[in-house]
Amino acid sequence: MAIIDIDHVQIAMPRGAEDVARQFYGGVLGLIEIAKPTNLAGRGGVWFMAGPRQLHIGVEEEFRPARKAHPAFRVDDLEGLRARCIAAGLSPVDDELLPGFRRFYLSDPFGNRLEFLMAAD
Repeated sequence: MAIIDIDHVQIAMPRGAEDVARQFYGGVLGLIEIAKPTNLAGRGGVWFMAGPRQLHIGVEEEFRPARKAHPAFRVDDLEGLRARCIAAGLSPVDDELLPGFRRFYLSDPFGNRLEFLMAAD
């Protein structure tokens, strides 16, 4: 038995914030929304494709943002994404180099920490 891949990552949001999630994850980050299965749609939340993996943003009744735990997204244009985030009024936070990568962190509209990284030149 071996784990062979990651299918999806789930982070949380408060109830009723699906449109905010769509504006940020779809609008600013450019992720493609996918339909939730009918039997799960009533729970709220919204799902996106992140390359070949899925990002599930689920409703947590007593929501608290994840300020340390986070997904990390590989991107093909870190500076382009940084510019889009700044244009949207967001504040990317640079971090020291991870060997072989340039990266920054960003908080989503709910306060969840996200990391974006790209191979260094």
